[in-house]
Amino acid sequence: MQIRELSIPNSYEITPLQRGDDRGVFLEWYRHDLLEEAIGHSLDLRQANTSVSKKGVVRGIHFADIPPGQAKYVTVAHGAVLDFVVDVRIGSPTFGQWDSVLLDCIDRRAIYLGEGLGHAFVALTEDATVSYLVSDTYDASREHSIDPIDPAIGLVFPAEITDLLLSPKDTAAPSLSQAVQQGLLPSWTDARAFYDSLNQKGA
Repeated sequence: MQIRELSIPNSYEITPLQRGDDRGVFLEWYRHDLLEEAIGHSLDLRQANTSVSKKGVVRGIHFADIPPGQAKYVTVAHGAVLDFVVDVRIGSPTFGQWDSVLLDCIDRRAIYLGEGLGHAFVALTEDATVSYLVSDTYDASREHSIDPIDPAIGLVFPAEITDLLLSPKDTAAPSLSQAVQQGLLPSWTDARAFYDSLNQKGA
């Protein structure tokens, strides 16, 4: 398994080693010890989610209040998505920037996003099935959305996806600048302090 930090601090691309034979393929798609070595603390899993999306569906940009936030470990069980991590932590050196990872059934990569980061993806195939391991249970009062087509963020969707399908919640979500004005976003300082507290627990 290879783990590579993305251009957004506290987010990682995970590429598993696949072992194939005439029966099919076997792989480890999650290893707590290797992830802990990369991020500095163990991932305390509290919930697992699955979504199934039509081609062109966009889910996100979603994030949770920090602390405790909600770290995510995301992979694809069927089909393909382009997965985005968006830095919404005010004061971060990469605030407002994003990176992406192709999650599919060929390379079977995963992506890890630390607490306080924004997450979104666009489904590239029909019935794209995404599995999420998360560090805290869902709490609607602490969950927020940002408009995934906000030009100030500038997510680049594949040219072959001509019709984007968003939920009413995500369609009505504020832009990044509106989220700043509304006081919805976590701060880089608070995020770093929370990461440090997790690292100290594992020391």
